Amino acid sequence: MSYFDAASAVPLHPVARQALLASLDEGWADPARLHREGRRARLLLDAAREAAAEAVGCRADELVFTPSGTRAVHSGVAGALAGRRRVGRHLIVSAVEHSSVLHAADVHEGDGGTVTQVPVDRTGTVDPAAYAAALRDDTALACLQSANHEVGTEQPVAAVAEACRAAGVPLLVDAAQSLGWGRVPGDWSLLAASAHKWGGPSGVGLLVVRKGVRFAPQGPGDERESGRMPGFENLPAIVAAAASLRAVRAEAAEEAARLRELTERIRARVPALVPDVEVVGDPVRRLPGVVTFSCLYVDGETLLHELDRAGFSVSSGSSCTSSTLTPSHVLRAMGVLSEGNVRVSLPPGTPAEDVERFLEVLPGTVAAVREKLGAPVAAGAVRDAGAGLVVDAIGRRCPIPVIELAKVIGDVPVGGTVRVLSDDEAARLDIPAWCEMRGQEYVGEEPADRGTAYVVRRSD
Repeated sequence: MSYFDAASAVPLHPVARQALLASLDEGWADPARLHREGRRARLLLDAAREAAAEAVGCRADELVFTPSGTRAVHSGVAGALAGRRRVGRHLIVSAVEHSSVLHAADVHEGDGGTVTQVPVDRTGTVDPAAYAAALRDDTALACLQSANHEVGTEQPVAAVAEACRAAGVPLLVDAAQSLGWGRVPGDWSLLAASAHKWGGPSGVGLLVVRKGVRFAPQGPGDERESGRMPGFENLPAIVAAAASLRAVRAEAAEEAARLRELTERIRARVPALVPDVEVVGDPVRRLPGVVTFSCLYVDGETLLHELDRAGFSVSSGSSCTSSTLTPSHVLRAMGVLSEGNVRVSLPPGTPAEDVERFLEVLPGTVAAVREKLGAPVAAGAVRDAGAGLVVDAIGRRCPIPVIELAKVIGDVPVGGTVRVLSDDEAARLDIPAWCEMRGQEYVGEEPADRGTAYVVRRSD
């Protein structure tokens, strides 16, 4: 089985395993106690904090360990907002942040705060000028991920941090996806990360709050972790997390170059091997091991199951794989095709032959899924002299509305229109994306008695 879902979790690094087992024997005592066992545990905790701080590029007393990366984000956002409450209650986030950041923003907004969501372009990149324009006198905090978890796009953190610093606003960086590859550039103020993203054990995160940043921890107080994170530290996991971060950093430059070559191979060959595919994300400024593409006329959940049966563990942002039946918020914000979405994220050490086998298997797998779906007979399609061709796809989920559209576009003359009736939220994203890929004109949406009418004009 080839595991290609490292953006979700990286397999435990051998150094992490060794450190975890060793510290289970040495680090079980309470590091706050003064007896011999407690002092031994304190030495391990201090050494782990020093190692993690060196990797981040901060002071050891600026870093605390948390039970997860999500907890680090939530605590960082809440503490920074509370610490600057006198300034105002305005929060800035990007449209493609991890759900942990967006959920924290929702809570803030529900509590009476205001939130500005900065858009991204089709590569998933924010414009630093847009962040600068969003800054206000009452802005308490800005948040920006260092790299996107779904498409791998790296963000211009340094430029955004400079704009925030000039305005006196702290910037919180979610560095979960990138910290294993290197330090986050720029004059940021807060940083959150998660050990299972770089090969450490799950259940360990870290939060950095730079000196001088106003920060008020929320919730009941605790003397542990500088009063910022209550509860007994999971010392063996913390030691393993710090040890593995140091280890992966030592290997990062060489491994990044190798994985970039493999993902470049996927980016170049998938469109050549599989028709009607859109590769998404920035082609240059991206994480070494992540490549994402979407396939027209493909059910994402079925494709993932078939690839799993073929021996490949991948992920997807397609609405078809979600219980909400809505596309990934990242793909939606980018305005790219969402149906048949596949995220390949290679863990360090991935053999080149595994990638070659994936490229051999993928074309036949996609073709089989398309054949299984069929191009359904557009039984709901009717001609109307005044409205061109109408395709009734009400009640049909992705990718059926687009398949129906593709089947009938040739039945109207150049300049004629097709109206696709759909009640699937994914159609709002996938029909315009299909038009861009196939050189057709997307006219826009119209109200309909049932669902929404998406109007397409034939261009050739």
